[in-house]
Amino acid sequence: MVVYNVTVSIDEAIALEWLEWMRVQHVPEIMNTGFFRECKLCRVHGEEEGGVTYAVMYTAFSKEDLEKYQREHASRLQAMHSEKFKGRYVDFKTMLSVIEEF
Repeated sequence: MVVYNVTVSIDEAIALEWLEWMRVQHVPEIMNTGFFRECKLCRVHGEEEGGVTYAVMYTAFSKEDLEKYQREHASRLQAMHSEKFKGRYVDFKTMLSVIEEF
């Protein structure tokens, strides 16, 4: 199992708008691609300078599914996010291999 983690620091002034958009539009669109079994939207706590940080963790069915999602859908969906919130956020993405669940 693979987790595709997107960490986003969003301008505090639009954080609630971003959360609503993620809940109503962006995450459902990603989940509807069929490559992920679940998504967790988490608040990251710590030092923040002018932004609010979130981690969005998409659990893919397999590494191959994640790679196929990235080839077929990621560019388009990321472009939608970039257009809507351009200049108001920074993000980074990581792929995590789940070794064991307890």
